[in-house]
Amino acid sequence: MTGDERKTAEVLRRIARDPQAKQAVLESPFLYKLLMGAARRYVAGDTREDLVEKAKELNERGYLLSLEYIGENTEELAEVRQAKEHYIQVIRDCAGVIQPAGISFDLSHLGLLIDSELAYQQADEIAREALEQGQYLMISMEESAKTEAILQIYERLASRYEHVGITLQAQLHRTMNDLERVLTLPGKIRLVKGAFQEAAEVALPRSGQLNERYVQLAERCAAADRALSIATHDSLLLEELERKGILETPSTELEMLYGVRPELAKHMRERGRKVRLYLTYGREWYLYLCHRLAENPPNVHLAIADIAEPQRTAFLSY
Repeated sequence: MTGDERKTAEVLRRIARDPQAKQAVLESPFLYKLLMGAARRYVAGDTREDLVEKAKELNERGYLLSLEYIGENTEELAEVRQAKEHYIQVIRDCAGVIQPAGISFDLSHLGLLIDSELAYQQADEIAREALEQGQYLMISMEESAKTEAILQIYERLASRYEHVGITLQAQLHRTMNDLERVLTLPGKIRLVKGAFQEAAEVALPRSGQLNERYVQLAERCAAADRALSIATHDSLLLEELERKGILETPSTELEMLYGVRPELAKHMRERGRKVRLYLTYGREWYLYLCHRLAENPPNVHLAIADIAEPQRTAFLSY
């Protein structure tokens, strides 16, 4: 990134975490509709119906799906329970329609900030429903301060269910040890670089060193014959993983965010790779949109064009 782009990314991450800005968007019909024009590039829409319609379309084109009801850091019990019911209904809506579907979620959306036992019980209910309907779950990773609590809940769930996976962030210094810990359990591992700003003593910045660590983690998963989701849009990193033969293993898939580099996803699918698209829905898209723009500040130009012509996002090149 250039200096200006880094500054833009910092501002976007800061306003993403501003609760007043988020509330202003949610409570203003004008702002909500205006910015939804940009958000539509990255989210299916507001409702489960939007999600299922878009997921079916992508599934028919040959993509696997990872589906999420957007939300995190929920502190109201009623909202936590509502989120759980949303997930259970998504699982039911997708059963027999979208196969194979993965259901992703943040534990802080299910009550982790209220009580870890509450989050575990909520996730356990979702896991039982997913097992009945033939879907699998993927626990997302959040800020490093939550990592240990998330891993502890994952360990409890994975000791009971083989269809529950976990996300690991390559940027965290602790992740090499965490990987050995989760390799004793049966679930799929989703490997990401990490999207959160962390202190230097906790994590690596985006760098060649981070890419090297990502490759090391992927190699360890492949050596253990573990189901692995390579979640990145970094072409150089993907080339290195291909060179090492990691993308050739039957248990490895690529996972990419819907709306981010669709041409790359299409290219990899046409080459015979298993490609899973991460597709979200819900009204809590403000934070998600800010993060997508912060990851690549030139996308602010796309966002402005999408606001001016919302129909543009209907023609993403998948």
